[in-house]
Amino acid sequence: MNSSPDNKLGLWTSTSLVVGNMIGAGVFMMPATLAGFGGISLIGWVCSAIGAFFIAKVFAHLSKLLPAADGGPFAYSQKGLGDFAGFLVAWGYLVSVWCTNAAITVSFVSALSTFIPALASNTSLAIVTGLATIWFLTWINSLGIVTSGRVQLITTILKIVPIILIGLVGLFYIHWENFLPFNSSGTSTIAAITATTTLTFFAFLGIECATIPSGSVANSAATVAKATTLGTLIATVVYILSTVSIMGMIPAAQLKNSVTPFADAAVLIWGHGAEYWVSAGVAIAAFGALNGYILIQGQLPYAVAKDKLFPQLFTRKNKNGVPVLGVVISSVFVSLFMCMNYTKGLVEQFKFLILMTTSTILIPYFFCTASYIILRFKLPFKSNQYSIAALLLATMTFVFCLWIMLGLGQETVFWGFFLTMSAVPIYVFAVAKRDKNL
Repeated sequence: MNSSPDNKLGLWTSTSLVVGNMIGAGVFMMPATLAGFGGISLIGWVCSAIGAFFIAKVFAHLSKLLPAADGGPFAYSQKGLGDFAGFLVAWGYLVSVWCTNAAITVSFVSALSTFIPALASNTSLAIVTGLATIWFLTWINSLGIVTSGRVQLITTILKIVPIILIGLVGLFYIHWENFLPFNSSGTSTIAAITATTTLTFFAFLGIECATIPSGSVANSAATVAKATTLGTLIATVVYILSTVSIMGMIPAAQLKNSVTPFADAAVLIWGHGAEYWVSAGVAIAAFGALNGYILIQGQLPYAVAKDKLFPQLFTRKNKNGVPVLGVVISSVFVSLFMCMNYTKGLVEQFKFLILMTTSTILIPYFFCTASYIILRFKLPFKSNQYSIAALLLATMTFVFCLWIMLGLGQETVFWGFFLTMSAVPIYVFAVAKRDKNL
């Protein structure tokens, strides 16, 4: 790929990759999901935001230690912990991206059903619309990373505008009694905070997205670090502001049964008709997140294949410098998983698969935190102050990730671990072939 800055991502496109992939369609349902817990869910948001900043800081430091390291979590884990750790991170992350993209596509089609009601009842039409969306964005991503980045920046701006607008205007419609009882979950305070922190933390997944195409980012050492931190900050403000407003506007008993909490809030503020532009915001949010993750699903296998841990076909690039076969092959799997969601007998299996793969995303966070400490201590330090700060950051990040893992539940953790380890034969075969060719 041409190394010219004109052919690379800048600060704002990198930031939009973080924000755009974090703020998917799922955030539009979060207030309803949290309504059953009461006002205590706001503490969960604060806890998950603090944990997200710990993780963002780890990735920001790693991006400076290893600038232009394509593959982000894979490259960091491999450098600090070796090939096997890097491979496990890459595999678990890639499968998670495939399933996430399928779920995002379904959310996009669902949002469009407000404008095209037939999408809600005609399965064939819904599948065709979903497939058209996946492959349209696959084509967009084949045009080059700068084109993908521009689409990401535009959709990110369009998606956060209605969320922030509802959050700001909604502050004037808050009834504080709607936050009472403070803990309505029927469990202890600690249990309620753990549950809401686990739920809300899923909204922050995507923190690491700016690190994955690092080699395609201008001045990556500085840009990726800034984009990761700035993106996390923007997402935090958007999440907490909108949740406070909506939970304060709509009574918990009504809110927890709502399937369109943002649309309901918009109707309270601006009257009927407002739900249409909120639904448009949901569609744009899903579309933007899908675009961002399709970019990732090509860049990650490319980075792993460069180190001969994935098949070499993933390293092939088109004339625009895009590892297009990786994008296309991944989109095939995304298409299959999306179609599974519209097959009645497999819907529950698909939802279960999404839950399992969510737990695998925590593995890169654990491994990258360990790699951060190893890499930091390989560098010469002028003062022990820096090594102490690194240890403190790593310890807080590790404890937070462990807390989230416990919040997922034993069954989810077990199946997530099983899914990750199922790729070990692929690793053994890849390493044996690589060593044979050396």
